[in-house]
Amino acid sequence: MNKEEAGLSPEAKLEAMFESWLAPPGIDFVSPEAEKAYRERATRIKNAIQLKMPDRVPVIPLVGFFPAHYAGITTQEAMYDCEKACQAYEKYTFDFAPDAHRGPYGLGQVYDIIDYKLFVWPGHGTGVNMPFQCVEGEYMKADEYDALIQAPSDFWMRVYLPRIIGALEPFSKLSPFHRVIEIAGVGSLVSQYGRPEIRAAFEALFQAGEEAMKWREVLITSHKKVMAAGFPLLRGGRCRAPFDVLGDTLRGTRGIMLDMYRQPDKLIEAMERLTPLMIEMGVSGARSAAMPLVSIPLHKGADGFMSDEQYKTFYWPTFRKLMLGLIEEGCIPLPFAEGSYNSRLEVIRDLPKGKVVWMFDTTNMARAKEILGDRACIYGNVPGAILCTGTTDDVKAYCKQLIDVAGKGGGFILSSGAILDTAKPENVRTMIEFTKEYGIYV
Repeated sequence: MNKEEAGLSPEAKLEAMFESWLAPPGIDFVSPEAEKAYRERATRIKNAIQLKMPDRVPVIPLVGFFPAHYAGITTQEAMYDCEKACQAYEKYTFDFAPDAHRGPYGLGQVYDIIDYKLFVWPGHGTGVNMPFQCVEGEYMKADEYDALIQAPSDFWMRVYLPRIIGALEPFSKLSPFHRVIEIAGVGSLVSQYGRPEIRAAFEALFQAGEEAMKWREVLITSHKKVMAAGFPLLRGGRCRAPFDVLGDTLRGTRGIMLDMYRQPDKLIEAMERLTPLMIEMGVSGARSAAMPLVSIPLHKGADGFMSDEQYKTFYWPTFRKLMLGLIEEGCIPLPFAEGSYNSRLEVIRDLPKGKVVWMFDTTNMARAKEILGDRACIYGNVPGAILCTGTTDDVKAYCKQLIDVAGKGGGFILSSGAILDTAKPENVRTMIEFTKEYGIYV
């Protein structure tokens, strides 16, 4: 952020980022019509987010590997061949014409090089046409809370990353940087980096970095091509709710459930420590993309995982601080409530008006509209089951009901409820085309 931006109000920061998204610098549109279509789509999304009345309901399916299947390539190819992956996602966008595009996953070679252990993916642990899966475990031990709280970056580098990235296992033998406070400590610090195993770890990072840069160059070219044709890129920042940082990728489900009972104070202190780090992560990503949305996939706060009282004690306080921190920096939090959030709706209402987009999976959308409709844009939730196994008439019927209920008065974006890896192409097309025809505000 430059000095001029630092002095702006949160609202001014947000509008500046939105304006950059509405009129993206460096994009040479293929025609005046494409430029007009881009502006109309981006404005439609912006108005829905800010609870202003758009011309119609925006429709942006949450696609995962669906474009790969539609284009006739395997998910393994989509993970390992950036050219093919980008071509597949371009084809999906041009053929189906949603109101925005997101782009592919990829980076399979990078994960291979560093021996990434937290996930398995197509071609590395799952089938050639399967999605990726998290490999949950206790990558942080129950007695390591103090180490995390005292120095999160040091804990990440010397404890957590060596456990989930095989190539970085030697980092567990390094000493902390804070031990260098005068000239006598420098030699001891730098001598560690002469060890063959440490050099090999850095070589793996360099190699992975080169591969990642190759992907980045292809992705940027593809994104510009799709934007130039009139489709906004809906990819801003990304972060996690502090409870999910711990529950998903550090302590694991079993570990964090025990911690709520055995060491609740340490758990809360760790989440407080992680909150500003997650704010910075989300803000930096949004500013880099010049797009204010910050995606926050939610897992452990869903209905049934914990009681309402536990949600109010352990999950919501730091999650709310995270979202308020993002809003203060001119961003729009986009929490994706995977599963059901029916028992949380009254609690999550407590946020500034028109500053949050709630994406819902299986939450009751009529109730979500009733409770949140005057506070936040809601986004969702055509079931994947209908899109995978239903008929086009089933899709139309569900979308009609959804638009009638959730689209009333604006503040709604229609989408699949869950990430689409597989679906009938005719059903996805019907979802998009029916929404464009029926979801018009008059």
